[in-house]
Amino acid sequence: MTAAVAVESLLRGGTEDAGFGLYVHWPFCLSKCPYCDFNSHVREAVDQPRWRDALLRELDHYASETAGRRVASIFFGGGTPSLMPPDTVAAVIDRAAARWRLAPDVEITLEANPTSVEAERFAGFRGAGVNRVSLGVQALNDPDLRALGRGHSAAEARTALALARRQFDCFTFDLIYARPGQDARAWRAELRQALDLAADHLSLYQLTIEPNTVFAGAHRRGELVLPGEEDAATLYEETQNLLEAAGLPAYEISNHARPGAECRHNLTYWRYGDYVGIGPGAHGRLTLDGAKIATRQHRAPEAWLAAVEAAGHATRQRTPVPPAERIDEMLMMGLRLTQGVDRARFREETGSEIETALDRDGLRRLSEAGFLVLDDHGLRATAAGRQRLDALLGALLA
Repeated sequence: MTAAVAVESLLRGGTEDAGFGLYVHWPFCLSKCPYCDFNSHVREAVDQPRWRDALLRELDHYASETAGRRVASIFFGGGTPSLMPPDTVAAVIDRAAARWRLAPDVEITLEANPTSVEAERFAGFRGAGVNRVSLGVQALNDPDLRALGRGHSAAEARTALALARRQFDCFTFDLIYARPGQDARAWRAELRQALDLAADHLSLYQLTIEPNTVFAGAHRRGELVLPGEEDAATLYEETQNLLEAAGLPAYEISNHARPGAECRHNLTYWRYGDYVGIGPGAHGRLTLDGAKIATRQHRAPEAWLAAVEAAGHATRQRTPVPPAERIDEMLMMGLRLTQGVDRARFREETGSEIETALDRDGLRRLSEAGFLVLDDHGLRATAAGRQRLDALLGALLA
């Protein structure tokens, strides 16, 4: 099966197509971005051999529970995984290959910042087995990069993207829009620049104010003013229209790709497939003995490291996900996709039909309003529904 056919099958859903992935969290960054609420930490020094050994031990723990599974994707996220030594990345990939079966076309993604120092490691990561890199560009002009707290320039980003194109089979990059002072004209111009630099995939996220971030404090004090709701909606619509016309339609609210270039690892999340999460704060979802299990690792890096060295893993939460919660999770994840929630997958995971699990009157009203489509394939949000997904989910899950 080719990669394109495999992803097309995955998008259609189905019991064996949801995938099984491995997520590896590297929690360290050179600095903390003011908008970021991810589990990322700044440390003066990291004991790299000690961290490599701990990641391998936690991988072994979960591999023992999921023996015989076939890994369709591996994703190194963070934090800033491009700060990892390439030999650590290689060791994790090699151990995964030894403990599970890797799909012949396994997708192995590493998130990277486009600084010149980290770009110099690209060849090492390629040699380690990474075949897809995701670059956190975020903006294509220096003033906005400084405002976002990024450690690279626009010129460095362009150089890193050119290098990624040469080094990797696939690459993608992120941009943030609805930045302070940004209007539709400026965003259209930046998107056209992005399309000139892109290959087959782009991730385009609206700037949001997350609690307990530097931006949250600045916003509360009136020092940071974002575009209003109507202006942000216009920027979203401009994004959808321009990318669709360029041949990179949205397959998920914030992700655009040419057919066959969708991120398989993230599709596993959105299709509610199984995945192992290792590293500080990593989450997982595993089907074991017929039950869906939610896992979460210790969040603090030092606590995680000590727990793994003492017990072989640092699992802080391990709880069954009852059918009612599976319904909520499937809708929250699946309705982000343009393909929506597959009927057969929903039945398999929850034991219910969509019509009986959700309020029929609510489904009818939202469908008549043009926000949802329910048919033989399943339930999906329309373009208007995806633009208002939080409110839509609030109505569905009330």
